[in-house]
Amino acid sequence: MSVPLAYIGVILVWTTTPLAIQWSGAGPGFLFGVASRMTIGVVLALLIVALFGKGMRWDKQARRAYLAAGLGIYLAMLCVYWSAQYIPSGWISVVFGLSPLITGLFAYLWLGEQRITLLQVVGMLLGVCGLLVMFGSSAEISSGVLFGMCGILFGVIVHSISAVMVKRINADIPATVQTAGGLLVATPLFDVTWYLFDGVWPIDLPLKASVSILYLAIFGSVLGFALYYFVLQRLAATQVALITLITPVGALLLGHMIQNEPLSLTVILGTALILCGLALYQAGAVRLARLQRVQLAAGGEG
Repeated sequence: MSVPLAYIGVILVWTTTPLAIQWSGAGPGFLFGVASRMTIGVVLALLIVALFGKGMRWDKQARRAYLAAGLGIYLAMLCVYWSAQYIPSGWISVVFGLSPLITGLFAYLWLGEQRITLLQVVGMLLGVCGLLVMFGSSAEISSGVLFGMCGILFGVIVHSISAVMVKRINADIPATVQTAGGLLVATPLFDVTWYLFDGVWPIDLPLKASVSILYLAIFGSVLGFALYYFVLQRLAATQVALITLITPVGALLLGHMIQNEPLSLTVILGTALILCGLALYQAGAVRLARLQRVQLAAGGEG
């Protein structure tokens, strides 16, 4: 599979996912929405591995990769689904735009991928400023929105840690197998959580919720995660996280057009600051990579 095509696929899935998450919980509740999505998703993922792959790997390194991915899926998605009850769908993608900054910091500390430049630090500070603006906007609306923002931020941190840990383990397994393994860890946790804190099977499941759950199970849990781990294994963690530079704009526009979600000046300003911070961060990474290539070339000539 082409890495650029997989990269674009992740962008499309992540742009539409926030709205689908909100719809999937409308009626049956967010716990049923996420548990049913993951249950369907893990069956599909295992079926794909059995039909088109070489089967699951169960060596120690593979099990560690499954655990790192699965715990990340469970904690991050639980935060996202809970928070989606309180905030506009587009805001989910905007706050997730901070993941390159957080991922870059963890990748620097744990992977030693590259040092952090002054330009990247400025980008991080701009991202934090944008987040503060978004938090200010949420506080003006209601305390529920503020709690939702905190939940999403925690989910972003967990997601970033999981991505770096999978990269650090470097199990070198196919993306579909990585996805199936991660879902095998996460799905029982989701099902038990639903049973303990809800446990009520919905009598009437709205069509919108049903379609959203199926869409998320197929494209979000299986195709989306498979494409995500595919590019994660072939690109630097910070490059993969830059997908979130593009998806916030699409998610905001989608939520505004379909659900008439607010696009106030404060929201636009906060989003712009986060995206500018991401752009500066990436510019710093590009400059550093170019400098390192020049130094290597000079050393080779010497």
